[in-house]
Amino acid sequence: MAEPYDGRVPADTFPHEALGVVFQVREGRLTVLLWRRAEPPFEGSWALPGGRLSAEERLGAAASRHLAAKVDIPEIAHLEQLETRSDPNRDPRERVLATAYLALVTPDAQPRLAPDTAWHPVDDLPPTAFDHGSIIGAARNRLRAKLSYTNIGFALSAETFTISQLRDTYAAALGQPLSATNLQRILTRRGVIEPTNDVARPTATGGRPATVYRFAARKLVVTNPFAAFRPRAVGLCLGIGTARAMVAGSGIRRTCAQGGSQDTERGNY
Repeated sequence: MAEPYDGRVPADTFPHEALGVVFQVREGRLTVLLWRRAEPPFEGSWALPGGRLSAEERLGAAASRHLAAKVDIPEIAHLEQLETRSDPNRDPRERVLATAYLALVTPDAQPRLAPDTAWHPVDDLPPTAFDHGSIIGAARNRLRAKLSYTNIGFALSAETFTISQLRDTYAAALGQPLSATNLQRILTRRGVIEPTNDVARPTATGGRPATVYRFAARKLVVTNPFAAFRPRAVGLCLGIGTARAMVAGSGIRRTCAQGGSQDTERGNY
């Protein structure tokens, strides 16, 4: 058991706050939870939920506490520390360190929001306070990167889904259109998703009922470890736009619309 804080270093010597970047896919777009400030500085601007770290509190506990105080989220599917900001001028009142956490929420979670709190599309943010817009961008980039080498998509998806539904979730997170066929091939081959014994209800247009899938694991797993070591100047390639998939050797190679090609089995998608 940790020793209690003894007060030899005053808790307010160097203020430190914990911030939560909460993402959820809503109506086909990646959204972030923000609240509108009613007082200066940045009065009327939108901010990430969060607050000061108390003397005897861990950062993760502080982030969870402040999130719970601002919004009633039944369950956060995934939570990880994102980064710490230490710019002396990030807060005009005094120097404040900020540690941000990335939190992902599944689409079936419908938290109750306070009147000053709302979901905003990540690609169309309102005016934000402090450096929170930049932090949201860093969280989006972290999510996009992890989609290439982990199963983190589980934290944005329902318990079960069709491939077209999963395609829409990945497209929202990546900010680009995707090929459902290529997505299914890659994620199935890597063991990220697996079919269930169920099929979706037939649509009005008829046709063969779609197979219902699920994630093989609903906790974070590295599924393509070598992807993390391959530098990429441009975003992920998941059958984007006019991308062509072709068989080349033992892997599936893809020529991206942005130019160049990637081995989807040995590197990023």
